[in-house]
Amino acid sequence: MDLCPSVKNILLLDSEGKRIAAKYFSDDWPTNTAKEAFEKTVFTKTQKTNARTEVEIAMFENNVVVYKFVQDLHFYVTGGEDENEVILSTVLQGFFDAIDILLRGNVEKKEALENLDLILLCIDEIVDGGIILETDATTIAGKVASHSIDSGAPLSEQTLSQAIATAREHLTRSLLK
Repeated sequence: MDLCPSVKNILLLDSEGKRIAAKYFSDDWPTNTAKEAFEKTVFTKTQKTNARTEVEIAMFENNVVVYKFVQDLHFYVTGGEDENEVILSTVLQGFFDAIDILLRGNVEKKEALENLDLILLCIDEIVDGGIILETDATTIAGKVASHSIDSGAPLSEQTLSQAIATAREHLTRSLLK
């Protein structure tokens, strides 16, 4: 397992450092209080940086933290001190880009809170138990969209991937009859 890159947590905080979504894959922070303290420390130490154009990298408490800010959202991915920063930044970029696709380019706090289920599904598609599963944003967004399909919605109100999945489901049902 030491040879496999891993992630300790994925965080999405607002512009005040408050948690919007967070998933921890490590026992480094055993209590919710410890997790909140880590989030506050990371936010405080990164808020004055200019991570709006590119991913930034920092070391905190023997962890590599890669982060990016967009509008009023702060995206973070944390790995161990020996983790490859490029791999962690690829995870972060895949997470951000998948959110961007799912929120249709409207990446801001209000939209994120309204679509929190999609964000949490994104995290689940990217990392499982700390092991990186996927970093391609299109693949992640496609899997999340297929999980959240409302097949009762009219086709005109569904995204293309949702409409295709709905059509596939109807075809499968008709073939199985």
